[in-house]
Amino acid sequence: MIFLIMELLVYSASWCRDCREAKRFLDKHGIPYTEIDIEDTPGAAQEVVRNVGKRAIPQFVINGEWVQPYRPGRGFLYAEMSERLGLTQKQR
Repeated sequence: MIFLIMELLVYSASWCRDCREAKRFLDKHGIPYTEIDIEDTPGAAQEVVRNVGKRAIPQFVINGEWVQPYRPGRGFLYAEMSERLGLTQKQR
């Protein structure tokens, strides 16, 4: 499988259940990423707020584009992230 992603950053924290689910999804599909723990990386939490307007994790940064891979109350967006990451073909 060929992925078109050049760079994927995952802003997360060890205590975050949604973050663990997001990383499980990426690992299951063999998608490489760089994790940035907002608790351990100076300035990371502020970077999230600066880019999305709130301290909400997990956040994906796909080739420079900030993407929230979950919705409060809905959880991880499997179908949407599968499509965005090239795991499924868009229905026409």
